[in-house]
Amino acid sequence: MSELACLELSVLLWVVHVVAQAGAANLALPRSYLVSARDVAIEPKGVIAGRARRALANYLESFTAFVALDLAFIALHWSAGIWPIVWIVARVAYLPLYLFNVAWVRSLVWGVSVLAIVMMLLRLALD
Repeated sequence: MSELACLELSVLLWVVHVVAQAGAANLALPRSYLVSARDVAIEPKGVIAGRARRALANYLESFTAFVALDLAFIALHWSAGIWPIVWIVARVAYLPLYLFNVAWVRSLVWGVSVLAIVMMLLRLALD
């Protein structure tokens, strides 16, 4: 899979995170609020809504580094090896693990995604 395909998948995964967060928040908010002008902000209550919000925030932290590194490989016409794919797979697995509170496995998968970012950085720096 090319670096460009991984970049496209990373954006699609961002959309999935946003939809999961919005969907969980909408389920946790009163319908009257959802159709209002939302002049007064109400935080959605509920475990899943909170987890979806935190999972999105976590994704955005990692997404920024991934996009920067992936674009560098694309611009230089270099191969990043397997690491963009490893990052995508780990981040795909991370969302349901976070939403359903699979704590130890979730942390391991997060570590794999960070390892993929570090390996991409090292590959870029050492080539």
